[in-house]
Amino acid sequence: MTREPRKKMSLGFFGGFAVTLKQVGEPRVTTPYPDEKVAKPPRLHGRHVLNRYEDGMEKCIGCELCAAVCPADCIYVRGLDNPPDAPVSPGERYGFVYEINYLRCIHCDLCVEACPTEAITESKMFEFSFTNRSDAIYTKDELVVDDDGLPRQLPWEDWRPGEGDNTSGWMRATSPSGAVEYEGEVQWSGELGYGVRPPEGGQSGNRDDEATGNISIRTVERDKISRRFGGKVRGT
Repeated sequence: MTREPRKKMSLGFFGGFAVTLKQVGEPRVTTPYPDEKVAKPPRLHGRHVLNRYEDGMEKCIGCELCAAVCPADCIYVRGLDNPPDAPVSPGERYGFVYEINYLRCIHCDLCVEACPTEAITESKMFEFSFTNRSDAIYTKDELVVDDDGLPRQLPWEDWRPGEGDNTSGWMRATSPSGAVEYEGEVQWSGELGYGVRPPEGGQSGNRDDEATGNISIRTVERDKISRRFGGKVRGT
């Protein structure tokens, strides 16, 4: 081998460290998990919740559309006629049995899209594990929000502040049936503990970023936005 090819091989070897050396002066972005969690996107698909109206009645009407659309066949629902003297939901029927098998769930959110009453939505908590199969099957008692409108926290779940907030956020950022003229217009019902929430930031001008805590990446420079939202700022 001549001297020139050897020189090129040597330069190519050290050139492989270019990416590593470029990171030497960059700030550390490692998070000491699980003591500290990385902030999650506003509408992350996590553990489900079953919502209630402001008066405490359940939103689920037992229509079973969520179970029908589920590609993983992880949802089991059975509806029952509402008792006239003590109705559970405003409709004729309510979800008498509601189960989600999290050993099958792929968190695709199709159940949320199929629901006609905004009954089932998802939190931002996905860190939960099970020591037996029965714990992985969540029943209605575990899925329905409590009297304050907050998700019920089970012993094997790692909840942190903010992970149960805005479970219905993505619905308030989209346009009903794809009609963009209705994007940002309030067409959703109130929630127990929260009332009628303001619109989330979508693509239209109908947004209340001060109320929702969101930012518009269309109007803010990329060098001021976190990388997880498509910007350039590291570690935020």
